[in-house]
Amino acid sequence: MKRTRVLLADDHPLTLEGLRAFLAPHLESIGTVTNGRELVEAALRLKPELIISDITMPLLNGIDAAILIRKSLPNVKLLFVTMHVNPVYLEYALRAGATGYVLKSAAREELLDAIRTVLEGNIYVTPSLSGESLERFQQPERAAATLQLSAREREVLQLIAEGKASREMAHIMNISVKTVSFHRENIKRKLGFRTTAELARHAVKRGLVS
Repeated sequence: MKRTRVLLADDHPLTLEGLRAFLAPHLESIGTVTNGRELVEAALRLKPELIISDITMPLLNGIDAAILIRKSLPNVKLLFVTMHVNPVYLEYALRAGATGYVLKSAAREELLDAIRTVLEGNIYVTPSLSGESLERFQQPERAAATLQLSAREREVLQLIAEGKASREMAHIMNISVKTVSFHRENIKRKLGFRTTAELARHAVKRGLVS
């Protein structure tokens, strides 16, 4: 019987290896990556049926990576395994097209059920987070948090928080330095900050970088 092809993403190699070993009897692992940029590249190249990913990763967080992947692979199943218990992250993940959301603290107990659920075409959310959070997602007008920034602007914000210079950001994102500056000024205006240092602190508080 053909096994589901899965791509794994987490910026901690030991966690990644543990996850791969845990899933080995159940799924066919076709690759492991340690940052969001690698995740996008590997997903588009390998075309997995299922992606299991952390959210907080270097260069590009898992949610924004999911947005990029969904554009080319709309049918891929996306399951996040994360430490983020704030329902805001759940909303962001669902808006990005996630079909599953499991807390790392419960992964051993819930992960196989979550995988089975998403592969059957349903959404799985760690029970402690479901309830009101899913209701808020299904009725977006009731959501307290909104995505103020575009996906591109969030990419720039994360790289700012990671201490990347404009020229380095331009290279990573394959855009011009002028475009990086344009995005940076837009982010400052939207979020009400005056300096790049304030933007970096904001991104760290949001959990875009660890």
